[in-house]
Amino acid sequence: MDRLASATRWLFDSEHGAIDRFVPRWLFLRALGCIYFSAFFSLVFQIRGLIGPEGILPANEYLYAVVHSFGYSRGIWFAPTLLWLSSGPNMLIALCWVGMGASLLLALNAWPRRMLVICFVCFLSFVSAAQDFSGYQSDGMLLEAGFIALFFAPSGFRPGFGIASPPSRASLLLLQWEWFRIYFESGVAKIIGGDPEWRHFTAMDEYYQNGPLPTWIAWYVQHLPHWFHASSAFATLALELGLVWMLFLPRRWRLLCFLIVTPWELGIILTANYTFLNYLVLTLGFLLLDDRFLLCFFPQRWKKFVVAEATPKQSEVQSSGSVLRRCRIARLSVTSFVLGWIFYATTAELIWMFSTIPLPTGPVAALEPFRIANRYGLFGIMTRGRYEIEFQGSADGKIWVAYPFRYKPQDLSAPPGIYAPYQPRFDWNLWFASLGSWQDYPIVPNTEVRLLSNNSDVLNLFRSNPFPNKPPHEVRVVIWQYWFTTMSEKRATGLWWRRQFLGLYAPTIARDPDWHDSWHRRSHGWSTRVNAGAITATSVFSASHPRQRRLRGMIAAHAMHASTWWSGRGANIDIARRCDDRGHISRRSDLRPIPQGAAPGFAGLFTVDLPLTVKTGQEFNIVVRRISKRLPPIPQGPPLHRFLIALHSPDAPY
Repeated sequence: MDRLASATRWLFDSEHGAIDRFVPRWLFLRALGCIYFSAFFSLVFQIRGLIGPEGILPANEYLYAVVHSFGYSRGIWFAPTLLWLSSGPNMLIALCWVGMGASLLLALNAWPRRMLVICFVCFLSFVSAAQDFSGYQSDGMLLEAGFIALFFAPSGFRPGFGIASPPSRASLLLLQWEWFRIYFESGVAKIIGGDPEWRHFTAMDEYYQNGPLPTWIAWYVQHLPHWFHASSAFATLALELGLVWMLFLPRRWRLLCFLIVTPWELGIILTANYTFLNYLVLTLGFLLLDDRFLLCFFPQRWKKFVVAEATPKQSEVQSSGSVLRRCRIARLSVTSFVLGWIFYATTAELIWMFSTIPLPTGPVAALEPFRIANRYGLFGIMTRGRYEIEFQGSADGKIWVAYPFRYKPQDLSAPPGIYAPYQPRFDWNLWFASLGSWQDYPIVPNTEVRLLSNNSDVLNLFRSNPFPNKPPHEVRVVIWQYWFTTMSEKRATGLWWRRQFLGLYAPTIARDPDWHDSWHRRSHGWSTRVNAGAITATSVFSASHPRQRRLRGMIAAHAMHASTWWSGRGANIDIARRCDDRGHISRRSDLRPIPQGAAPGFAGLFTVDLPLTVKTGQEFNIVVRRISKRLPPIPQGPPLHRFLIALHSPDAPY
């Protein structure tokens, strides 16, 4: 027991912590404060358009759906966020400003532990309610590092280098463990992902062009010869799978590892805008160093503040009173339990990448909502083309005008910028959406619906509004394929990009011509009249199966009832269809849930199987009924909505 107690104190007790890591800790915490600041600073300009009440994925509707599915007690654990108190625009902006203030004080070394708590709570509050806008590995990296730093930071108002409270060895090891896992798990993901480009060392051939948001430096690096890209691919695997193991070797090897990976990270930062991800990995790398190495670069007058003996301070603590001793034991027990829990969860995640060993999953699952014990795996599968989504609006359905993005490639003559660690989450998510289908990314149709009403919060995510006086009558989403221009093309034209139009990406949404007309009379059952306020959407069917045709589309609601009825708050909709073909009627009802996170005015996505008798170009009716009793009664308008969906040819681009 004495040996176990001594080992526990040696690992987890700050008074028995490492006395040769004061300078690396000081540098790490200052940099962590700057990274937190960049995260909150980027959110303050975007958060209302992302998850505000009128945003693309409103947080209030998501939290309502969480409660509807899990109840309040389980829902709060599932989504730990301060937005349960309020999710209005003022609360969202306050969250960002409080986070910026706390991160700035952390960078200035004022109350570091308290500021770390505030930063963690504020950032977790956003991540837990942001849905698709917080699905990045970088968010998990920051939350994990920020939480462990609570046990790593010194106490006090102005602790300086924190000589009085050395960093605990367990927190230092966990931060180094996170640094190691980011690299090693990414290397493992490249191998087990099965992408032949990594096996053939061709993964870097178009990496600089096809990444989410490249820089102008990436344009030049992309045009280097193939041997450079092949060497980069081999070096990446060698670094992630082999070199990072030098962390566990003696001091000289750790210093050598730092001197290799640091230029590597700087090269990534210069060629790609991966938000604060690489800045955080670079910052974690400083924990491979020690005071003896870093003090060589410090002015002589600073060294006297760092060089100190730990033995007198330990004796003072040992002679303290019994009350302080009990408090220290309680604090040590909590620290040991929490840090041990994180180590088990992260180790289990790493083991499961190789084997299905039946380790207990409960401790791992319990930490998932807090994103403090994560599995990483960057670029396991490489992107084989660059596709860009573009929103376009039209007043007459003939002339289409593009909505200009702030950061995504669009203007062929504009050089790609360098703006990391700033994170444009809307632009980032559209890059991921371009690699899949619009049915899997509700942010695309939700944005279309918002643009139809000139929603100011969503429009702020764009560079400008091409329809400042009156909202467009129709909004569509098209997709392009982009390439870097060649050296000769750039010299001749001055363009950085060239592109090719591929077609429509998602259905076109149009406002009804009678948008401002009064509602028609209340109808029951199968109505013969169309509600004047409905928004129509075009859809497509395809003969994907010999005996069925499938229709995919959107159900959008009148803006008057967006906040009371069609808010996507966990309600159910009953989709009934009637197909008119030579007088025959096919009638059937299917219960479909409204997707979580659906925007007001957008009830959801649906899939309906049509009989073979339906012909291309034929119109039919879809009737939507509200059947959930959990929502408040509808103040106005009919309880039954009817939408006309036009069929198009099977080879339509979406």
